[in-house]
Amino acid sequence: MTRNLANSFDLALHASRKLAKLTDGQINQLLLRLAEAAEESVEVILIENQKDLDRMEPEDPKYDRLRLTKSRIFSIASDIRNVASLPSPLGKVLTEEMLSNGLKIKRVSVPFGVIGIIYEARPNVTFDVFALCIKSGNAAILKGGSDADHSNRAIAEIIKRVLRDQQIDENALILLPPSREATTALLNARGFVDLIIPRGSQALIDYVRENAKIPVIETGAGICHTYFDLDGDKEVGRIVIHNAKTRRVSVCNSLDCLIIHKDRLKDLPFLVELMEQNQVEIFADPHAFEALSGNYPVTLLHPALPDSFGTEFLSYKMAIKTVSSLGEALDHIATFGSKHSEAIISAKRDTLDEFLLAVDAAAVYANASTAFTDGAQFGLGAEIGISTQKLHARGPMALQEITTYKWIVEGEGHIRRG
Repeated sequence: MTRNLANSFDLALHASRKLAKLTDGQINQLLLRLAEAAEESVEVILIENQKDLDRMEPEDPKYDRLRLTKSRIFSIASDIRNVASLPSPLGKVLTEEMLSNGLKIKRVSVPFGVIGIIYEARPNVTFDVFALCIKSGNAAILKGGSDADHSNRAIAEIIKRVLRDQQIDENALILLPPSREATTALLNARGFVDLIIPRGSQALIDYVRENAKIPVIETGAGICHTYFDLDGDKEVGRIVIHNAKTRRVSVCNSLDCLIIHKDRLKDLPFLVELMEQNQVEIFADPHAFEALSGNYPVTLLHPALPDSFGTEFLSYKMAIKTVSSLGEALDHIATFGSKHSEAIISAKRDTLDEFLLAVDAAAVYANASTAFTDGAQFGLGAEIGISTQKLHARGPMALQEITTYKWIVEGEGHIRRG
């Protein structure tokens, strides 16, 4: 670890200790001013973002994630204001008990301290993560990718300027250089960083998990399925499937594989008809391919390949799998899913209940689009990631998930005997 990186980690650690002294009112005032500053700085952000976009091919699945627009920046500002409006997650008494010996014991929510985020071409994360970290009393060390370096540096400077204006230690945010050396240093920053959260491709997540010397919360890839059941309503299925696939294809909650009951194949052309306007390429198994032949553009219809299933497309592509039962659909999801978001379309209550109980995923939907797996949509404020693991946090992570707790024990001269 270079001296500069070690110094950055130390600055963040010291800043985190100062954050504990801030009131929720001070933090909210900071966030509201940051939202204003983001809107006031739209042109500056867009100029820097265009420098990043100019280095990436528009066909790259990451292009849409990288791209900022005026409306997206104003939406980010709205999310920041929303975070400011949320109750503080700190100082909550989670449990409280008076023991028989007179000791008063309680668990109280507290910050982790310093949280490191490693992410790829997602400059919105710079705003979102800082807002959530500061609201929960944590300093943030961010390691963005080179693809978004101009955007990230512009946003980080806006945040630091607001911190200085509010007389809060600007090292509550540290943006590391977009280098491999910085990634390695962050993953090994024991004693400085309390938690690492990776956001990006499966390759990035795997690398962080395998190399970190610090606790990691995995925000896994989203290989998402929607199962159209024997008793599915085709009108509901048509709009839900289209929304799940096309609302925003570059995000982790977009639909990758439609599973359909074999007795509903006659409805498949209707279910995917809206996909044509978005030029969605379909990779269909033999039964689905036969049902769509002549009913879907030949240039967009392909036979499924072995790797069509279990692929996070992040583009206008989708696989279709035909099954003969709910059990077969559940087996397919268990084999190819990533434990992110899964959905079923059915009008039969027993079938819905079995699916919702059996599917092992962070978010499971009945007759609704997987596009809702997003912190803002769950009422949590801007999200810090979607956890696909089961320890500490699962699903959309926001304020509560980036706090921990400590025990507070009060006595009156109590000593332990024996």
